[in-house]
Amino acid sequence: MKTHVKALVVGGGAVGTSIAYHLGKAGWDTMLLERDELTSGSTWHAAGLLPYFNMSFATTHIHDYSIKFYKTLEEETGLNAGFSVCGNLRMARTQERMDEYALYSSTAETVGVPHQWMKPSEIKERWPLIRTDDLKGAIYHNTDGYINPADVTMAMAKGARQHGVTIERKWQVDGYEWTGSEWRVTITKMVEKGGNLVASDEQTVITAEHVVTATGNHAQRTAELLKIKIPAIPVEHQFIVMEQDPALVEWRKTNPEHPVIRDADAQSYVREERGGWILGVYEKNAPARFEYGVPDSFRADLFQLDLERIEQQYMEMIHRIPSCETCGLKDDFNGPICYTPDGNPLVGPAPGLRNMWLAEGFSFGITAAGGTGYYLAQMMVEGEAEIDMASLDPKRYGSWMTTEFAARKNEECYDHVYILHHPDEERPAARPLRTSPAYDRQAARGAQFGWVNGWERPNYYAPEGFSDHDSRSFRRGGWWEYAVEEAKAIREGVGLVDATAFTKHIVKGAGAEAFLDWFTTNKLPRVGRINLTYALTDAGTTRTEYTIVRLADDEFYLVSAGAWTTYDADYLRKAIEDKEPEFGRIECQDVTTQWGVFAIAGPKSRDVLNAVIKDRDPETALSNKRFPWLSAKKIELGMCPVNAIRVAYTGELGWELHHPIEMQNYLFDLLEKAGEPHGMKLVGARAQNWLRQEKSYRAFGTELGRDATPLEADLPRFVDLSKDFRGKAAMESLGIRSKCVTLLIDGPDDADPWGREALYSGEMKVGRLTSGGYSVAFGKSIGMGYVSPELAEVGTKLKVRMQRQLWDATVVEDSPYDPKNETIRKDG
Repeated sequence: MKTHVKALVVGGGAVGTSIAYHLGKAGWDTMLLERDELTSGSTWHAAGLLPYFNMSFATTHIHDYSIKFYKTLEEETGLNAGFSVCGNLRMARTQERMDEYALYSSTAETVGVPHQWMKPSEIKERWPLIRTDDLKGAIYHNTDGYINPADVTMAMAKGARQHGVTIERKWQVDGYEWTGSEWRVTITKMVEKGGNLVASDEQTVITAEHVVTATGNHAQRTAELLKIKIPAIPVEHQFIVMEQDPALVEWRKTNPEHPVIRDADAQSYVREERGGWILGVYEKNAPARFEYGVPDSFRADLFQLDLERIEQQYMEMIHRIPSCETCGLKDDFNGPICYTPDGNPLVGPAPGLRNMWLAEGFSFGITAAGGTGYYLAQMMVEGEAEIDMASLDPKRYGSWMTTEFAARKNEECYDHVYILHHPDEERPAARPLRTSPAYDRQAARGAQFGWVNGWERPNYYAPEGFSDHDSRSFRRGGWWEYAVEEAKAIREGVGLVDATAFTKHIVKGAGAEAFLDWFTTNKLPRVGRINLTYALTDAGTTRTEYTIVRLADDEFYLVSAGAWTTYDADYLRKAIEDKEPEFGRIECQDVTTQWGVFAIAGPKSRDVLNAVIKDRDPETALSNKRFPWLSAKKIELGMCPVNAIRVAYTGELGWELHHPIEMQNYLFDLLEKAGEPHGMKLVGARAQNWLRQEKSYRAFGTELGRDATPLEADLPRFVDLSKDFRGKAAMESLGIRSKCVTLLIDGPDDADPWGREALYSGEMKVGRLTSGGYSVAFGKSIGMGYVSPELAEVGTKLKVRMQRQLWDATVVEDSPYDPKNETIRKDG
């Protein structure tokens, strides 16, 4: 056995085997370890479906690669991967479900996924065994289907060996140690004993420059060995195999195989199996299992079937395919499938560790395996993938995450597989968990909360008795009118936004200035001033957006997106570790939970603050002379000390009020009372999102990400090319491949874009939206997105696809609302 490799992959399921294949193909000396046999985890009992359907841009790319890649394996390896390209028919019983498919279609269209729409009559004509009288229609993918999980895994394993990968079975990892330059991985030989797999006395050590864990159901054991948290916990998943259906047998004598039949409103899928049917369900009350690790006695085992739990879905199958009613039960499966709280896998660098990569939490592991191997190998070998993988990054969950949280959210995610995936949905499990002190006050005033990195953050405010759940829609939901009034309040009067979830770091020390000058793209501000800047990846794309406040010559306050606290902290701290020997002592402290933030904005915001500010001359304390735009000062509001920043994400006159979090309720009451004479409204995140688009303010995770540079985001004013900074040469070498633009859209009367839609020039697809919403300033839909540079000129006429139709859109100047920033600079 080898004792040193460049990359060690731990886990021999479909995902781990694909990663080993792609690393080997890239030329890396790679070894794969499996504690049992290849496919002995969830891979062996997976149904093998390959659905394209996914609302995530990154995951859709991953699925697209897998489906295309699997079709090439037989030619390369000589092994048939068992791919039945029968297609996938996803049916809808309601118009709202069709609206969901239309939104999915937007994402699929931007990736280039082929699909077509079908009427009920067309379904019935083509597949007469399917009942269609209660359907509204369907979306059909003719290029996917299902695959034999064991066959595709073995084909990838053979391909991996052909690319030089070593595969070792019956070896269990029992320890990881980072030496500063490589990993020492202690492994133990596993042996059969009485039908169980047990550890022997034989141990050895493998050294590897990089380690990838793809340990599936064993993710909690991996987390314990690495001393990190991984919110990947299995949930029971049941499917049953039925005896032959005579009607199906007769049909197949002269007709091709049915597509995979998905009845989303019945929470189930059905496919053919040897003249019979397989029924798989995503029912409620399926329990999480193995929260603290898989028992040693559990190998390729299953749980006891719970037919009562899936009785409703079984009856729905008979309703949809009446001929199956007399078919008996042939076989059943109830096995563990790993989930994460949001259903997306955890793919990328492990938090706090060097050269340790995670590929865990795959609820659709067969579909995602091929693409995960491809894009993760790109990240490892080339430094970055060609698509933005941030939405799958393991660090999207912070250290606050617990086993109980993950288990309950994963159960919820499982039973939400087939619910209507509204773009404005908020899932209730494990909530509220992280709350700012003003949470109860906001709730009493009608706040309808969203979930951001565990924090409860008001999305909008509604009257008593209003139901957020019932207001959700793929068009303009019941909340829309309240968000409109909130947006108008900031444009015309004054509004107060809770921005406590912002990520906040203090970076200080003798080396802080030199480090941040290298770490970020813009000039550093003077003491008491702020700037907007970006940290880049080594590939030259945008890794993080920061507002930097300079508190002293050697002390800086960094504010970044609230959804990405651990993601930002990990990148920042690793960079400091690398550069501290060169620049000198640097301290970094995450102070996110120490400081609350209220953003007050609007033409009357100064009037509200003037009523409560304590200053020798309160009439001038907030004037341009004493407190200019893009500056920061310590002020006192009543008895609350505040670090105030004159900046507003809404583009109006305003301030961010960073305050000791233990004084938040006092400050909330003070501002609320002072705001009453001025008609101040409480404002949520949805109105704020619309307002920032009127100012063309890019947001991290939408316009800003690891697939575009700040120059492609059209932000040259925040990039100082006269200095050296991380990723500069790579950024310049990429050039301008596409460009970010703002568009005003003449859309339908009852809908706005969500930021997933395709953009067209004539009949040609030329780009995609990354954000969307409604503009109160212009009285129409607004969006931001990327197009080729030649189409980014102001006045360019484009089309945007919404609800299956093309609507007129026009590229407008950056910051179409108040392009000269006159309102935000207003004196007083």
